[in-house]
Amino acid sequence: MKNNSQFSPVRIIVNLLITLAAAGIYFYVELPTLNFRSMELWIFIVLALALFSFLTLITAGIGITRSSSPSEVFKGLWRVCKIPVILIAAIVVFCLVGNLCSAVIFNSKAYSNLIEVEESDFTADINEISYEQIPQLDKDSASVLANRKLGELRDLVSQFEVEAESAQINYNDRPVRVTYLNYGDFFKWIKNTKNGIPAYLITDMVTQEVTVVRTESGIKYSPSEYFNRNISRHLRFNYPTLMFEDINFEIDEDGTPYFVASVMTKRIGIFGGRDIVGAVLCNAITGESVYYDAADIPTWVDRIFTADLLIEQYDYRGMYQNGFWNSIFGQTGCTVTTEGYNYIAQDDDVWMYTGITSVGGDQSNIGFILVNQRTKTARFYSIAGAEEFSAMDSAEGVVQQYGYVAAFPLLLNIKGQPTYFLPLKDASSLVKMYAMVNVQQYQIVAYGTSLAECEENYDVLLMKNGLIENEPDIPDTPEEDKYETELTGVITEIRQAVIDGTTVYYVAIDTLPEKYLRLSAADNENAAILNVGDTITVSADTEDTEAAILSSILK
Repeated sequence: MKNNSQFSPVRIIVNLLITLAAAGIYFYVELPTLNFRSMELWIFIVLALALFSFLTLITAGIGITRSSSPSEVFKGLWRVCKIPVILIAAIVVFCLVGNLCSAVIFNSKAYSNLIEVEESDFTADINEISYEQIPQLDKDSASVLANRKLGELRDLVSQFEVEAESAQINYNDRPVRVTYLNYGDFFKWIKNTKNGIPAYLITDMVTQEVTVVRTESGIKYSPSEYFNRNISRHLRFNYPTLMFEDINFEIDEDGTPYFVASVMTKRIGIFGGRDIVGAVLCNAITGESVYYDAADIPTWVDRIFTADLLIEQYDYRGMYQNGFWNSIFGQTGCTVTTEGYNYIAQDDDVWMYTGITSVGGDQSNIGFILVNQRTKTARFYSIAGAEEFSAMDSAEGVVQQYGYVAAFPLLLNIKGQPTYFLPLKDASSLVKMYAMVNVQQYQIVAYGTSLAECEENYDVLLMKNGLIENEPDIPDTPEEDKYETELTGVITEIRQAVIDGTTVYYVAIDTLPEKYLRLSAADNENAAILNVGDTITVSADTEDTEAAILSSILK
């Protein structure tokens, strides 16, 4: 190592200005939180000090050669950069001690108390809901429909793209997913940024209709904006000390678009125990922002607690409620959430649902939890049964001839029975059929091409297995008087399924395009030889679509 010249105060000032300029650029790009509980802040400071030290070494004429030993390098660094070295060492010690003090091994009780959970009664809390309230789409299917809708709009499809992530909310008492648009690329941003993004999309999860909502002034603040109108940068400059856990797109009851930024704190030690203390609501059109404490969040906001955070907090509770060492040895009473989650709309709020299983992972649930994503009210329901992926396998098994894939289930109350409801999707993620699987007896699986048909079949299975007392409404008429209408038409589609050992054919004809006629192979042997394009005459009850073949003409 060689010392070729003396360093001077002028060089120190120059190095400091270069460091400040580089730190400013880093802050503008990376947006670290200026909060002592955030590791981002300490990394930012260490990088700035390291840059200043490097510049000081260079300008002081201290060269580093291959023959320089580590002790020589440190001596040179200590001689010209004593204060930065001391500060870096102090920050490293602070972070190590802070993480150690926040570790689960020393704070297992505090971690287990991050979320309070009360035991409750399923049938008392979860109301039976009508067909008009049951979401029939998952996130992926909603995304496919939103992209198709955008493709129909020539003025938008060439300039914008549908954001892949969407938020499920309650909007005017309807379960919907809202999705914002992104600029297609940098050049399309240049072309459109003056007027902003002109619309957002609402996907009705019941009717599967996608509505394009155009805004008069355009959305000016979003993740795809560059520079100061980027939503993350806009929020950071207005709230430099707040730690944001999540930035979620929602709309109020008037349809005004907002970005809801959840504000996080660390409740355990310095760096441990993530929790939400409030949220910043930013008008996506004007950029006007207001902070609310968690207790004061407007009721139209449906999510400030993310599903991942709620699951993390429950897992802490399930694993460490009997102490840290119990989670390692013995594991008495240790439980964890199952993989995956879904949402339930209840009392104008959105509740996150997931199953609870033992740490042994025996493919069965001991119960499940519902957690309100606005208030963090958490309820546990002790209902032993199949875990969600077992139910998905059961649903896929009964329609395996179609190759449909089950979406992650939604939990419903059907006739007082905890029931998994699963949309069945084709390869393009479009919903084709529906299945219902009993949580406690997952061999009870019903399905149908419509939700009403699925529940009708499910009711029959519940009755046969003695789980409900009242029979579904079945006309008590002789078989020969059962059918009311004679229909003739050309077959446009045929589907088949096996129900209780009997092959059932669902036939669509051009004269009854909105329904499938249901033909049983046990009662109609000719149903097995029908093909698309055949002309068929049937006697049918168009209310429940049960039919009998009168005659058919093969194509």
